[in-house]
Amino acid sequence: MPTITDQFLDRPIFRIVSEIAAARGVRAFVIGGYVRDCFLGRAGNDIDIVVEGSGIDFALAVGERTKQHVSYFKNFGTAMLHYRGDEVEFVGARKESYRRESRNPIVENGTLEDDQQRRDFTINAMAFSLQKEDFGALVDPFGGIRDLDAGIIRTPLDPDTTYSDDPLRMLRAVRFATRLSTPEHPFTIVPESMDSMRRMAERLRILSCERIAEELNKMLATAQPAMAFSLMDEAGLLKYVLPELLALKGVETVDGRGHKDNFAHSLAVLTNVAEVSDNLWLRWAALLHDIGKPASKRYDPAQGWTFHGHEVIGARMVPKIFNRLRLPLDEMKYVQKLVRLHLRPIALVDEEVTDSAVRRLLFDAGDDIDDLMLLCNADITSKNEAKVARIRANFELVKRKLVEVEEKDAIRNFKNPINGEYVMQVYGIPPCSEIGQLKEMVKEAILDGVIGNNFEEADAYMRQRAPELGLHEV
Repeated sequence: MPTITDQFLDRPIFRIVSEIAAARGVRAFVIGGYVRDCFLGRAGNDIDIVVEGSGIDFALAVGERTKQHVSYFKNFGTAMLHYRGDEVEFVGARKESYRRESRNPIVENGTLEDDQQRRDFTINAMAFSLQKEDFGALVDPFGGIRDLDAGIIRTPLDPDTTYSDDPLRMLRAVRFATRLSTPEHPFTIVPESMDSMRRMAERLRILSCERIAEELNKMLATAQPAMAFSLMDEAGLLKYVLPELLALKGVETVDGRGHKDNFAHSLAVLTNVAEVSDNLWLRWAALLHDIGKPASKRYDPAQGWTFHGHEVIGARMVPKIFNRLRLPLDEMKYVQKLVRLHLRPIALVDEEVTDSAVRRLLFDAGDDIDDLMLLCNADITSKNEAKVARIRANFELVKRKLVEVEEKDAIRNFKNPINGEYVMQVYGIPPCSEIGQLKEMVKEAILDGVIGNNFEEADAYMRQRAPELGLHEV
């Protein structure tokens, strides 16, 4: 029967590390995520080696033996090299202490035991020995293998200490519970850890926006990202991470009439998108598509609850969120566009699907039309099966119409057949506002189907409308 050693420690790099450790008279261990993932049957190529001594010096010795370049970072005491497809990082065993105002530790040299105590969770504190005398032996002082089997996320030390020292670990707890969970083997965060997070949530304020964003992106990239946001809500973390999302939570009732919980709805849409696409930024759009609803919520005795204009308000909120989290500008524009347009295809479903309306949708969405349609389809979360069936049938009609109009009119990447230089040449005028007005007339005529999307018809239409603006051919 194959063993862990046979399956996961038979890589040449482990024997090399073992030999160099023996020659240098130090102890070396594989630790952390690689060990955890071995037992989950998911072992990858990201390997962490902890050495009782200088991690950089040891890595340089391995680099010399393997003839591989070593990148090292003196400030952190870490080094890294690539060998036969593996990314191997070396660090000296250490113990840490923290100041309350910072998550940057005061580091001292330590033993393997010290190093394991500073780890975030028991399942990440397990190590395999690389000593010749007990090669492959599991070193597991905190019962990580038991917790892994039970599907629980637990800290090695008191959770208040662990989370206060480095509050990023609270977000990592959520991420690991989400990423490691499968339908067959779900993971949960132990109650004492959840209680600690509620007490320590405010410590998230000392984290940089970039580190928070990195964790959020990793959560969103998991198979079931909605679970992460539910856990953050349960642990009281959302207030310090995405307060705009927390504002969606709850149901208000007037005269016995309530609206749906928009937080739960947003997570349902995120789940639907995650089932059909691994596009990170489409998932962001799903998460944020309704964030304008709290500001637009109104109660009308005749209509009930309304959220008119929430897509416009939400689109204005997206840049503030992305800027705060230091997320990339280009992706912000993409998410903002999808939030702004997410009602448009549904509106077409509810109305007559005209060529003009489809042209305008194609023009506004451009190359992102397919992603927009995925988002809108995911936004259908009604529990009324007859209503859902009707909407989905009409939705298919819209999708067919999009294909037909695009094939006929090529609107998706619309470029006005009439440009400013041509207008100036025909009418002998310098740059002026009338040029923009004339181009807009041509564009609107094409989108309305008055003329075709070609130069000949656009030119004739321009010459027909120009006199209205006081323009005459030279």
